[in-house]
Amino acid sequence: MDVLCVGHASFDVTMSVPHHPSADEKTRATAMRLSGGGPAANAAVQVARLGGRAGFAGYLGQDVFGCAHAAEFEREGVMLDALVRGRAPTPVSQVLAKPDGSRCVINYSKDTPALPGHAIQPDSLHARVMLFDGHEPHVSRRLCAWARGQGIPTVLDAGSLHDGTQALAMEVDYLLGSEKFARQYTGCRDAGLALQALACQRDHVAITLGSRGLVCYGQGRFRWIPAFAVDAVDSTGAGDAFHGAFALAVAEGKGWMDALRFASAAGALACTGLGARHALPRRTEVDRLLAQSDAGG
Repeated sequence: MDVLCVGHASFDVTMSVPHHPSADEKTRATAMRLSGGGPAANAAVQVARLGGRAGFAGYLGQDVFGCAHAAEFEREGVMLDALVRGRAPTPVSQVLAKPDGSRCVINYSKDTPALPGHAIQPDSLHARVMLFDGHEPHVSRRLCAWARGQGIPTVLDAGSLHDGTQALAMEVDYLLGSEKFARQYTGCRDAGLALQALACQRDHVAITLGSRGLVCYGQGRFRWIPAFAVDAVDSTGAGDAFHGAFALAVAEGKGWMDALRFASAAGALACTGLGARHALPRRTEVDRLLAQSDAGG
């Protein structure tokens, strides 16, 4: 496969609301979507929609949510050789999408323990790139070390600082962190200073800044890439699209800056529809946005 995405899978209940509810307020949603979700899971679907061969390594329960998500994976063409099924419940997320494109996410996974390191055997996995979201820390550490020994490029989706991202941040080839993660990890409130701190330890680092684009360090240079202008509906899944697209770009042999720009276009388009999984773009959409940007620039 081109990309193996390792980490979290959930089931998402996404509702569009006119405003964020206040204390004791009842409000009506204007739209609702039900679908699979989770950073690594969404990234795998994104890779597949962009024409790559994607696999997912992680957990889904045998409950109705897990069965629905597994069926969705199969429809999208995601390989499930490394999917673990069990009696523990599938994590569920409630997502509230606001009119300005921002969102609030509540995830429940208290009764679902992390997979043990031996749950997925790396010898049977054949991938050009491995992408981790850090949410299966035991499995991820083992697979990351194995990939490094095999010369397989590794990418980390560091959305926030937790045990998994803490352990993998200095082990992967490409560290792609949110502004929140960068601040938590380095203690620097300024994204530029945080990038400088991370660049002292990694050859390729990018910090995503939402609608402000991203700052990055690679090939010995610090750079800024502006965000693509789109009509945002729901930003849920934008980061997942970004990371999946970036990992596929690496698998396809794209250079550092081209890979980031390709990923940025996918992330922007993911904001234009309700629900993370529903809005993940196709290759033709990403190519069209890139071409329009090139023509305008």
